[in-house]
Amino acid sequence: MAHPQLGDLLVSSGVISQEQLGQALARQKETKKRLGEELIDDGIITEQQLIDTLRLQLGIEFVDLSAVEPDPQLVDVLPRNIAKKYGVTPVRLHGNTLYLAMSDPLNFMAQEEVRAATHRRVVPMITTADGIERANASLYGGEGAQRAIRDMRREAPVTQQGSTADAVVELNETAAPTVRLVNSIIERAAAENASDIHLDPCADCIRVRMRVDGVMCPVMTVPSDLYASVLARLKIMGGMDVTERRVPQDGRAGVRLRNRSFDLRMSTLPTIYGEKCVIRVLDKNSDFLSRDGIGVEGRQLEQYEYLMGRPSGTVLIVGPTGSGKTSTMYTMIHQLNSEQVNLLTLEDPVEYNIDGINQVQINEKTGMTFAGGLRSILRQDPDIIAVGEIRDGETAEIAMRAAITGHLVLSTVHTNDALSTVERLKDIGVPNYLIAGALNGIISQRLVRVICPDCKQSYDPTAQELAELGLSADSKQKLFRGRGCPTCFGRGYRGRTAVFEMLVLSRRLRSAIAKGKDREELRSILRQEGNYTTLQENCRRLVQEGVTTIEEARRLGSSVEYDE
Repeated sequence: MAHPQLGDLLVSSGVISQEQLGQALARQKETKKRLGEELIDDGIITEQQLIDTLRLQLGIEFVDLSAVEPDPQLVDVLPRNIAKKYGVTPVRLHGNTLYLAMSDPLNFMAQEEVRAATHRRVVPMITTADGIERANASLYGGEGAQRAIRDMRREAPVTQQGSTADAVVELNETAAPTVRLVNSIIERAAAENASDIHLDPCADCIRVRMRVDGVMCPVMTVPSDLYASVLARLKIMGGMDVTERRVPQDGRAGVRLRNRSFDLRMSTLPTIYGEKCVIRVLDKNSDFLSRDGIGVEGRQLEQYEYLMGRPSGTVLIVGPTGSGKTSTMYTMIHQLNSEQVNLLTLEDPVEYNIDGINQVQINEKTGMTFAGGLRSILRQDPDIIAVGEIRDGETAEIAMRAAITGHLVLSTVHTNDALSTVERLKDIGVPNYLIAGALNGIISQRLVRVICPDCKQSYDPTAQELAELGLSADSKQKLFRGRGCPTCFGRGYRGRTAVFEMLVLSRRLRSAIAKGKDREELRSILRQEGNYTTLQENCRRLVQEGVTTIEEARRLGSSVEYDE
């Protein structure tokens, strides 16, 4: 019996045309991808369209892996190397039948190999590729971690192995138990698209948590008596002093995982129960965000382009930790980088290496501070200077003076909103005339979670929700939320976008700053000019447009205070 062909199924169901199929098949010969992957990558179909077609045409059951908790014993039925090779995951075992989740149930070679390896009848089920990747990271990673913990108990003391050079992170059964445990945690973070890994020492265990889309999620616990070995492994990877436990340390490591490169920035901090370790996970293969990608649009896009087009002056990106300031600054650097300009940066630490610019790492132990480095950079004939962060009055004043002498200066400041940045600069000793003369604009921002487009649904808001949005109780405005689906792992959100507050200095505003006017007077001028929208107002707009939820607007509002 001939196996059905995916292309024929998609054409017969009207999802694609015969011409689109022919073009995809021609490209497939060059890329060597499977046809479904080729069609999705080319934007001809969505993954959901592929799933719906196969489910209806072949009668294959769909499985939501975010709502299924596979039996840990399944790792003994299907070897991890086969699950990884073919992008499949075991769902359940019923008698002699193995139910197998696949993103491509027409991959009959994968089914045959699973059948040969397990000696069981295989029933394919269809699901998303991301769901399989996350399920495998949880199933095999969790089991690998627990197995590594058991092995660590048997093999104590554990010999530590490691290198500060790039390492390949993979659950290798022949590696030392400690190495396997650390690798499984890192692999799980990559599968979850986590930005940070937290190892928190408690009285009786070590909590492992990960920050996904800005929200902390518990993952697992590690016995306290094994934590010293885990921490030693991480310190060796990051080039830190294994014997030093009394002072905070910073480290850095590069790893290869699933043919992608990640940069790990590590930080340890002594606590009453031991050293806490936080690992920032940076995907070195991710493209720089575009101005559209970070969420700048409409009038704010015009203001952004105006600030980028100025030949000199200072542009400050402000917000609390985790608000996306560094991503925005790298986007600006990437846009301004060209062979016609001499662009230098001062960073602590250097997060991304960019070809064509000169990046300087701050090292206060050797005297390379932001202020000292900035003085040296000014002797390097710069056109554009990017300062990772303004932390003190000396750095701020040097940056401002560089701006009024013909340089374009970009930097970040930890402040609550745009207007409080002016007050902050005054507080650290920058003269009013210098702020007024050097500052071109301030970009304040926060990150909010985006509603998952695959499970987005509308609903009628309550009177309280309408009031929070500044709408009347009889408004017909619909709001949106995500109900949770396999694509977003049941969270209802997928990814984040930035909410901006852009303050571009006008002549009137410069004059008011130079005269030392207070915050309320500056706010009054901005309202009269009509070119200024607050963070809260922009977030409310995103809620009404269905980009994010009212819950995210409340979360942002609780972190921003306005005198309204």
